[in-house]
Amino acid sequence: MKHKFGKLVLASAMLISLQACNNDDDTPEVINENEIISRVTLTLNGTQGDIVTLNSVDPDGDGPLAPTVTVSGDFNAGETYNGTIEFWNDIADPHEDNTEEIREEKEHHQIFFQQKGLGTITYSDVDANNLPVGLSYKFVASSTPAKGDLTVTLIHKPNKTGENVSNGDITNAAGSTDAQVTFPIVIK
Repeated sequence: MKHKFGKLVLASAMLISLQACNNDDDTPEVINENEIISRVTLTLNGTQGDIVTLNSVDPDGDGPLAPTVTVSGDFNAGETYNGTIEFWNDIADPHEDNTEEIREEKEHHQIFFQQKGLGTITYSDVDANNLPVGLSYKFVASSTPAKGDLTVTLIHKPNKTGENVSNGDITNAAGSTDAQVTFPIVIK
C-alpha cells in the first residue's frame, strides 16, 4: 500500500511538473527574416508626362544567375519625377508582393538611393516614428546632361536614427541587405 501511494505521489508530481512547463503565456517571439526578392521595379512619373521604368529581374533570387536590368528611357534634365518602388518574390508560387510586407513593417525597412551627379532624391513617405521608408520618393534630375549609376538598396532592420541615415546616407544604416540593384541612368 505504501508502495502504491509513493507511485501515485510521484506520478502526480510529474504531471504537475509537465503542466508547469506547458505555459501558453510564453509565446515564442516571431522572427522577422529577410525577404526573398527576385524583382525590383521603380516607376518614375515626370511632370512633363513621361514615365521612366527601371526594372531588375533575378530569376533565382540570391542564386548564381545575374539579374536582368532594364531602363525604359532617359530622364529629362531638370525635370521632377514622382517615383514608387515595388519588390516582388516571383520564385514563390503564387508570386508574393513584398512591397505590402515592407509597407506593413515600415519601421523595419528603409530604401537607400545612391548616385552621384544625377540629381537629388528625397523621401516622400515615413514610418510611425516619422523616419523615411522610400517606397515613394521624388527625383529631380540634374539640370545638365549626365550619365551614371543609381544603386537602390533595401535594408532590413536599419538603424534609422544613425547619423545621416534619415537623409538617405547608407553609411551608418547597419541592418542587412534584402535587395540591391544598380541601374545605368542617362539624363539628356
